Amino acid sequence: MNDTFGARLRARLDAYGPLCVGLDPSPALLHAWGLDDSPAGLERFSRTVVDEVGDVVAVVKPQSAFFERWGSRGITVLERTIADLREAGTLVLLDVKRGDIGSTMAAYAEAYLDRGGPLAADAVTLSPYLGFGSLEVAITSAMVNDAGVFVLARTSNPEAAPLQRHVAGQVIAAAAAANAGHTPFGPVGLVMGATLPELGEPLGDLNGPILAPGLGVQGATPADVARVFASVRHAVVPSVSRAVLTDPKQVRSRTLDYRDECAALLGAKVAAQK
Repeated sequence: MNDTFGARLRARLDAYGPLCVGLDPSPALLHAWGLDDSPAGLERFSRTVVDEVGDVVAVVKPQSAFFERWGSRGITVLERTIADLREAGTLVLLDVKRGDIGSTMAAYAEAYLDRGGPLAADAVTLSPYLGFGSLEVAITSAMVNDAGVFVLARTSNPEAAPLQRHVAGQVIAAAAAANAGHTPFGPVGLVMGATLPELGEPLGDLNGPILAPGLGVQGATPADVARVFASVRHAVVPSVSRAVLTDPKQVRSRTLDYRDECAALLGAKVAAQK
């Protein structure tokens, strides 16, 4: 059985449709839910989100920073959240945006990608701004552990454009080279904002998945995703967070609405209807 990250992601997308839910337990969302801004509130929020969406979406993306701010107590909650997601069968994309060199990058890879570790995820986000070559140890670790990485290329925040437009082509080309020969996806995905007016770079040779954050509160719609990513619609995974998380009573229904609309517009079928 092919148990690579690319194979698991393809199977999950085919079963549950193209959507990632960002698990972002910010102080504002905790308060909106009537929860204390505390490790206990963090855990209640996270467990509820896992219960509501873990069986209906392909990927859940915990934002590590909201757990890290509580130190060891927050990391304990993150470990439990990852374990809960794995039990639910959901792919875990840990949003850490790490990027460093040498032994430091190796330590990050060990923390997040080594199979069996308490923080081990199916994939992580990485920053290439110390040079794409600095990510080699993490990409190698991902391959060894049947995991994946998503490298920042053109992100959804408006501040990114002046810098990223100059280097995105190099990042995309390097990712495509790392993915050559892998099926159905290589281990290196890209982060490309759903808020982009256009791709700006060809992605036909990427041979990897594309995480498209910015759906919902940041302004992008499922129709925008279908338009911008029309040439790679089979590989795009739109990501939504605050738009589905503001009301604990509507997390599941809003998630299903986004999932089904994205699937319809991207020409994908949802095999596991819930």
